[in-house]
Amino acid sequence: MSRIADAFARIRSEGRPGLVTYTTAGDPDLPRSAEILRALDRAGADVLEVGVPFSDPLADGPVIQRATERALAAGGSLRASLAVVEQVRQDVAAPIVIFSYANPLLRIGIDEFARRAAAAGVDGVLALDLPIEEAGPFRDAVGRYGLDVIFLLSPTTTDERIARAAALGRGFLYGISRLGVTGARDRVASGAEALVRRVRAHTSLPIALGFGISRPEHVAEVGTFADAAVVGSAIVSRIAENCDSPELPERIASYVRWLKGAPATPVTPVTPVKSDTRDASGAAGPRVEHDANA
Repeated sequence: MSRIADAFARIRSEGRPGLVTYTTAGDPDLPRSAEILRALDRAGADVLEVGVPFSDPLADGPVIQRATERALAAGGSLRASLAVVEQVRQDVAAPIVIFSYANPLLRIGIDEFARRAAAAGVDGVLALDLPIEEAGPFRDAVGRYGLDVIFLLSPTTTDERIARAAALGRGFLYGISRLGVTGARDRVASGAEALVRRVRAHTSLPIALGFGISRPEHVAEVGTFADAAVVGSAIVSRIAENCDSPELPERIASYVRWLKGAPATPVTPVTPVKSDTRDASGAAGPRVEHDANA
């Protein structure tokens, strides 16, 4: 079994909601993004998603867009992201998933990316705008290096495409709880449970649900119907708020412990963003063919 499969098996055996965290590699700079990954692991995050900074983050809201800008200014790239993973791998028990738009992966070359990622200690990859219809060769290429391929599913993904993602995917499937871009909200989307039920009809793979989750009660609610909650923008927002503090890694760890149900600590509220009517489903997203920031 892969580290990802082991992590979700442990979550299920313990009867609790899992927590998947997202941060951008290089935010606020490369050394501290590595320290943040170590802090997330110490705090009990079950899976670490490491975002590759990209010049055109079409599915991301303003919080992660600003993180991408900070990371690019600090020298972030696909190669730098893999170097961060390699740097922390021996210190981190949680599985690590590279979260990227397709262009950086295509620019470096899928086989070369997979080889480097496996050597760095990456466990899985999610290419969020790679169409499912074109994902078979990608899955085969990275699978040769032992990497799990994770697919993104939205409320508008058809049952046919869910079944295709379930057949190709390994590790877990990532459900988007709402349409639009990333960003913290004040409640879990009303259609989230229905999406998970639809996905479960096609697979026994674990399901993680993201987009908008920022509080312990959100994680607990998601845990009643999915295997794990994904928290990204809320963590990235706290990185931005505390980037000048020498206590940055510990403040992020404290927030994650709070999400997991530890006694309340002073946490700066994240202002929820308004919903966007655009469909952020990575399953059908367009492929942009300009600067890949590799």
